[in-house]
Amino acid sequence: MRSMRFYSEAWPLHTAFVIARGSRTEAKVVVVEIEQQGMRGVGECTPYPRYGESETSVMEQLVDVSAAIAQGVTRQELQRLMPAGAARNAVDSALWDLECRLAGKNLWQLSGVTAPERVVMAQTLSIGSPEAMAFAAKELEQQGATLLKIKLDDHLISERLVAIRTAVPQMTLIVDANESWQAEGLASRCQLLADLGVAMLEQPLPASDDSALENFIHPLPICADESCHTSGDLSRLAGRYQMVNIKLDKAGGLTEGLQLAAQARAQGFEIMLGCMLCTSRAITAALPLVPGARFVDLDGPTWLAKDVVPGLAFECGAIELSR
Repeated sequence: MRSMRFYSEAWPLHTAFVIARGSRTEAKVVVVEIEQQGMRGVGECTPYPRYGESETSVMEQLVDVSAAIAQGVTRQELQRLMPAGAARNAVDSALWDLECRLAGKNLWQLSGVTAPERVVMAQTLSIGSPEAMAFAAKELEQQGATLLKIKLDDHLISERLVAIRTAVPQMTLIVDANESWQAEGLASRCQLLADLGVAMLEQPLPASDDSALENFIHPLPICADESCHTSGDLSRLAGRYQMVNIKLDKAGGLTEGLQLAAQARAQGFEIMLGCMLCTSRAITAALPLVPGARFVDLDGPTWLAKDVVPGLAFECGAIELSR
């Protein structure tokens, strides 16, 4: 028999995290622990209000599946038992961790993925004045980052991007609008990004407006984030997006995440790997998806004033896995 317990945690940020949807000063996560045969697996999720989630709603889902977990439900059965989302991710991650411990293997061995020694990742630049964003970009470059993810809303787009590009002419830039733009004027904005050497644009329009991207001619790849949760979304995204952002809290865990990645690549999509504001526990669960991703955006824990212990070895713009 298994036992499961779960609880919430709040992790203060060292700096306010500002995106088009609002500002945050702490990461609120839910942790799941599943025990069996003296071994304990741990998983973590970040409930996201954009998807109708809260700590309360996640806790309610966990209560509903407690009996099934105790009776030994498998990860495959979990996919049918719970909807995709943060709650399932926490349970799925805990089951992966438990399986690793019971088998005496690590997550790389269990998933059949070869581990890199180092993960190059994006450092996120949250919204501020053009001058403040340019200064922060230069600081991140000086600290070793080579890939910068720029958060934008619907204001001062050219001013912010020109200031940033002037400050860091050599850095690879990707832009995330978090659904804050409209179809009108999108073509000219895409051209501006291309002229400034931006490598990719993430979710410019609300997910409900995806149809505006149908046969939309643009000079840089567009990535689906809020529009893509599971492999079931891919057929709807074809012809609209060239890349999908996989996050375990959207997909409902690594089990679906691996399937989503495989099907996305088979259908011609490139992969971005993302995360919410979280601790190293959540990032560790997503690592098997790193090798197949063009862009890796796993800097959630770098926003925390203090990470979980033990945590991953983060550097500015990278995770050192050989340590």
